[in-house]
Amino acid sequence: MIWVAWKMLIGNRAKYLGIIFGVVFASLLIAQQSSIFCGLMSLTVSQILDVPGASIWVMDENVQFVDDIKPLADTELFRVKGVPGVGWAVRLYKGIARARLEEGMYEQMILLGLDDATLVGAPEHVVMGSIADLRKPDGVIIDEAGYKRIWPGEAYQLGRVFEMNDHRAVIVGITKARKTFQSFPIIYTRYSQAVRFAPPERKVLSFVLANPKDGLTPEEVGLRIEAETGLQALSRQEFLWKTIRYYLEKTGIPVNFGITVLLGFFVGTAIAGQTFYLFTVENIRQFGALKAMGTSNRTILLMVLSQALHVGVIGYGVGIGLAAAFGWWSGQTTRLSFFMPWQILALTGAAVFLIVLAASVLSIRKVFVLDPAVVFRG
Repeated sequence: MIWVAWKMLIGNRAKYLGIIFGVVFASLLIAQQSSIFCGLMSLTVSQILDVPGASIWVMDENVQFVDDIKPLADTELFRVKGVPGVGWAVRLYKGIARARLEEGMYEQMILLGLDDATLVGAPEHVVMGSIADLRKPDGVIIDEAGYKRIWPGEAYQLGRVFEMNDHRAVIVGITKARKTFQSFPIIYTRYSQAVRFAPPERKVLSFVLANPKDGLTPEEVGLRIEAETGLQALSRQEFLWKTIRYYLEKTGIPVNFGITVLLGFFVGTAIAGQTFYLFTVENIRQFGALKAMGTSNRTILLMVLSQALHVGVIGYGVGIGLAAAFGWWSGQTTRLSFFMPWQILALTGAAVFLIVLAASVLSIRKVFVLDPAVVFRG
């Protein structure tokens, strides 16, 4: 019977392709928009992920996300170091600075100041130069995307000079870094140098990066830091999800993408359901003949569900493939963020299953109430 159902399905190529088109459209739109949404969310936490080595982030108690900088006094570093269970702790500066380039142009930059002694938080993937070169006078490392933005089409060149807050900065290295939500060039330098580059403030310490002693978890030590200092201390994962929750709750990003995903779901359901219904009506005499020969409603249901499953698998595969191809193309030619984790594949698969199930329900009801005698009528 499954073979008969398949032959009935492909008998009318136009309607067969119409059903598949509805499922492809829905899976493509759901997977594509969900992946772009995940890509945007990954941008919001890229700088947390790009700071290796530290499992605890200590900050002002009112900080809501990674770019919500509320400066601390430098003495907070020593208070954190004195908390039992803290293995080590270092300073980190993070802020926005304005750079004056050689051509007299100005550019906003994300400025990261690393601990002078340890350089904890330094980038891992250096394309040119060396992390150790940050110890040179006025030395800075710039991210690859930022270099291309400032000097488009030019070959990488170390030794370029620009000014930040009337202080000389010399590029001693170029590194790979994750794209950020703000899309500004990223500058790495020593903490003492970053303080000179940044606009003058009474307090300049952005974060304290720390690690627990052996045998202790970041969460456990973080609670001790909060209890003894009154500061907010989060593990890397906790800070990452706190940042994502802020953007989910405080911005319109999830609503906008959610509407598009729901639109794809409903349009796909409408196209597939209507086409499946017309396909069933067109083959009503064949179903009547099967019922006249004694085929049960249960068997008819299995036939229709097998048709829906066939359409769903093909539509899902083609839609996911097109979405992945779009993501690859956008990554090669544009700065669009696209990230497709396995959860999106599962979400899209569940949505496609609901679409074909709804389409089956819309069409099967007419078959269940069908009088087998219809096959004998003219």
